[in-house]
Amino acid sequence: MSDKTASSELPATGPAVNPTPAPTSPSTKPAWRDVWHVYTEAATLRMLLLGFSAGLPLLLVFGTLSFWLREAGIDRTTIGYLSWVGLAYGFKWLWAPLVDRLPIPLLTRLLGRRRSWLLLSQAVIVAALVGMALTDPRLALTPVVWCALAVAFGSATQDIALDAYRIESADVPRQAALAAAYQTGYRIAMIWAGAGALWIAAR
Repeated sequence: MSDKTASSELPATGPAVNPTPAPTSPSTKPAWRDVWHVYTEAATLRMLLLGFSAGLPLLLVFGTLSFWLREAGIDRTTIGYLSWVGLAYGFKWLWAPLVDRLPIPLLTRLLGRRRSWLLLSQAVIVAALVGMALTDPRLALTPVVWCALAVAFGSATQDIALDAYRIESADVPRQAALAAAYQTGYRIAMIWAGAGALWIAAR
């Protein structure tokens, strides 16, 4: 046997070297000031106002409108049928793909797809609410019905566009703050549309 072969068969003498993992730096947790700072950002405050605009028409169609018609002397059967306009919120998934993919001429090129749909839906809501305010249901109930239907349809469309706009307007770490601001504005608007509208009417 040659010396080369014998040397290759001899066990290695010397201590075994175990690789040690590189030290990892501990993850730094954000301070409370940094956590609450996200609620003062422009995107969060914007979502608070948009949530208010989304929650305002909902209770106006479901609750305040029924009270107003009852005070005007409309029979309960007609009021019950009119409450069916709220079904637009439950069936908004039917036209949600159109809102997601269909561009609006001129507006989409100027504002983008989400903002253009938001502007269009809010314009429909404002026009319909003004039409309801200028119409006496004791003299003409049909225009009130069409305006209420337009408010429900416009508000449901606004909800669709707002959900997409909220998801696309910020990164993942800020989604929780945007959702919280949206829900806060939504609930404040519902309180104002119910108790606030009745308080104004009583004055």
